[in-house]
Amino acid sequence: MPLPTSDATWPPPYLGPALDSMHTWDTWWSGDVDRLERLYGGRSGGAPDPKRLQYSSGVVGRIARWWWGTPTAPGERRTKLHVPIAGDLCSGSADLLFSEPPRFTVDDDATQVRLGALVDDGMLATLQTAAEVGAALGGIYLRPVYDTDIADRPWVVAEHADRAIPEFVWGRLSAVTFWQVVREDDGQVWRWLQRHEPGRILHGLYQGTADNLGRPVPLEDSDATAGFAPLVDEDGAIATGYDRLDVVFIPNQATRRWRSAPRLQHLGRSDLDGVEPLMDSLDETYSSWMRDIRLGKGRLIVPDSYLQSNGPGRGASWNPDQEAFAGVNTLTRGDGGMALTVAQFAIRVQEHRDTAEDLVNQILRSAGYSGQTFGIGGDVAVTATEVTARERRSMTTRGRKILRWRPALAQLVEALLAVDQQAFGGSIKPQRPTVEFGDSVQEDPLTLANTSDVLRRAQAASTDTLVRMVHPEWDDAQVAAEVQRIQVEAGTAVPDPFQTGDIP
Repeated sequence: MPLPTSDATWPPPYLGPALDSMHTWDTWWSGDVDRLERLYGGRSGGAPDPKRLQYSSGVVGRIARWWWGTPTAPGERRTKLHVPIAGDLCSGSADLLFSEPPRFTVDDDATQVRLGALVDDGMLATLQTAAEVGAALGGIYLRPVYDTDIADRPWVVAEHADRAIPEFVWGRLSAVTFWQVVREDDGQVWRWLQRHEPGRILHGLYQGTADNLGRPVPLEDSDATAGFAPLVDEDGAIATGYDRLDVVFIPNQATRRWRSAPRLQHLGRSDLDGVEPLMDSLDETYSSWMRDIRLGKGRLIVPDSYLQSNGPGRGASWNPDQEAFAGVNTLTRGDGGMALTVAQFAIRVQEHRDTAEDLVNQILRSAGYSGQTFGIGGDVAVTATEVTARERRSMTTRGRKILRWRPALAQLVEALLAVDQQAFGGSIKPQRPTVEFGDSVQEDPLTLANTSDVLRRAQAASTDTLVRMVHPEWDDAQVAAEVQRIQVEAGTAVPDPFQTGDIP
């Protein structure tokens, strides 16, 4: 299927519900209070009247009636406080998956060496970033790229879900079109479209408007696409060297919003889906807490004569943080003195703390995580078994996500090897690797040492097994060398004179 040839609404209208949700999730994930106010209509300047939005009906009115949709009173400074729990959720999800690098193994030695070099070239950092973005937007796309002018090997890049138009066949990605705006000038918008199909990538440049794709123009019309002009064939395509689709899509979790929409039902669900009202209430709680602190500052209400004069005709000035700031006209007392009034409001610390903790726990539960994962409950040193028990809900969520990441990473690495052979040659054999995820929770060295000591005294494990248990990250050569050193030090390296033949 070629790229579009005629003017069309862009992005396609059927993607509207998904893109709107992604915009909401992205706004919470960004932690930008200005964007939150714009999203919910609570901005008092440079936007429609927020009061009018709050009293309107339909979707606009419902959104504007959120706490973030409440406008700041004219003349007052903004006192709304945002708690970036959305960012913590998404980064915590990425840490659970890729705190330890996954292992990729193939059955060809030369290919394994080359694969190790490709993986060590920043792939783990890319996967961590991709996992965080995917947790926020509901999914992430990964694909290999190369540029012989800047590197001698290909690498992996992440494409965000809000700039992609996927096509699925029986729940599997069959093609996808990525787009990006490469130029804007006088109301005209130039978009670069890349359509990925099995075995090739089609490139197209379009000149249109903010909401219309427009007409196709030569790739030479933009600096971002000019380098591809001499590489594409008559169809505007470049071969990838991989006979299958070179892009993988990893949905974060199964969707709930669009399960009945044929074109959207295979898109993923964000970790933030459904907890937006709770995050809005959490921000309101912390803002109320800070308001109590501001109002609870001890102050003295004093007569006008106590204030600092700015000169004849210029009135008097005061500092809102000074302890004596509010002046009143009062009569003197019988003894000639002036009255002083102390203002000290109570700060409801415990009520706010309990409310905030309950909201945070509810947000974490709804997103599928345990509070222990995010430091709730203290950092008491416990064993890995106890940590896993306390974080069971987080470990369950991690396991569900690994089920989606493992096959996608295997296909991605196979495509990466194929692109590497196509672009840089070599004697490697592109093949699908075995993917192993490391444990996100590891035993401390003292616990491992005690366990291995008990197993050794019980004669329940060999030296090789004990070394592998204490050092799971070591390869066979490192394990064999360590076993040899232990046997030499213990004096057991000499063969048993009563043992004949090889030990099975």
